[in-house]
This record gives sequence, C-alpha cells and structure tokens, in this order.
Amino acid sequence: MHYFTLLLGPEATEEPDAETQAAIMAAYTEFHASAGAAIKAGDALAGSAATVRITGGPDHPVVTDGPFAEGAEVAGGYYVFEADDLDDALGIARRIPACQEGAVEVWPMVGWESPTERIGSDWFALLLEPADQPCTPGTEEWESGECRHAEFGRNAGEHILGGAPLHPPSTATTVRVRDGQLLLTDGPYAEGAEVASGFYLLRATDRDEAVKIASMIPATTVHLHRLVGVSDL
Repeated sequence: MHYFTLLLGPEATEEPDAETQAAIMAAYTEFHASAGAAIKAGDALAGSAATVRITGGPDHPVVTDGPFAEGAEVAGGYYVFEADDLDDALGIARRIPACQEGAVEVWPMVGWESPTERIGSDWFALLLEPADQPCTPGTEEWESGECRHAEFGRNAGEHILGGAPLHPPSTATTVRVRDGQLLLTDGPYAEGAEVASGFYLLRATDRDEAVKIASMIPATTVHLHRLVGVSDL
C-alpha cells in the first residue's frame, strides 16, 4: 500500500549557514539510505513566501500569494512510501529528520499515479477540503468528485505528472520524535478548518502557467508549492 507523508515544521527566519545545511543534507541522505526502495517519490518544497493559495474552485478562483501568517508550522516537503501496512509506514516516517523539531503527517493513499518522468523543479499542488466534510471512497460524493477530477485530467493533460487522492482525515497519523521518544497522534497535525484530501504533481513553464493549471483543480482550496528539485528519487 502507498502512504503520503507531509513534512511540517517551523520555517527558518534566515538562511542556515553552510555547516547547518550540510548537517541537514547528511541527515536526509542517511534517511534515504535507510528507507531504500520504500521511498517512491519525494522532494523539498520552496518556502512559504513562494506558496500560492487558490480558493473558490475552478469557476471563481481567487489567487493569494504567500506567506500566510495563520500557521506556525509550514509544509517543507513530502514523500510517498510503499509499505506493507500503517505500522510499517510509521516505522519509516519516524526516521524522517523533520520529526525531530516538527511533525510528519502520514496518510493512506487511494491509489498512486506514479510519475513516468523524473521530477525536477516542478510544482506540488496540495488539495484541501473542510475538516467537517470528509469524503469516503465508494460514496456517491466520492464518485462525483472522481468525475470532476477526470475532467481536470483531460483538460490539464500532460501537465499532470502524478498524484493521488487521500483517505479521510480519520485515517491520518501525525508522527513526532522528542528526546528519542516516538509520539503518535491520530489525525492531521493541526486542528484547522481544512485538511488534505489529495495532491497533484504538475509541470508548467512558469509560475503563471502553474497557477492557471492549479486553478482548474476541483478542490475547495489548493496550496501550490514549487518543488526545490533536490531529490534524486
């Protein structure tokens, strides 16, 4: 089964020095070596100042540039794992360096459209829906949503590199490690008005085209992030 993990943590107020950057890179290199083939995709996300928030849906999109002050924690990266079960996925997630100071959300995915091309400095679109309106696979609401996303797929075409819907927030687990102790919490990290429902990996020639494509996604809110493109996955 495939699991989506969203890395959350405090955003740096200034650029880390060379020694700190080297330590961070070494920690993630070690994690990648330990997780091995379980990692199917992943990358770092550009800072929140480069994030775009899109609301209103495809019919009346409203685009707002970041940063957004309402959250103390920001998304800094993502992974897709292949694991036997949730316990296996959590065992992998606990080794992610982001767990030490921030948190990692682990979500079971409903399928996985794996990219057929190498991901570089492309775009990551995180789909958000109201927390009090979970959508469960197999329901009429879910089937209706699938039709809307199929239409988006036809319209966006080759701009879509991959993506997946996520199971409802009740299936998510937040992972933290503090002083060497594993802390697991049911549900997403923050008790916000919106929770993740899926994601897309998008390719666009520039920011304006990326925003145009993301504005077509049938979601209550879309957070559009630039991928840093540092991953060799």
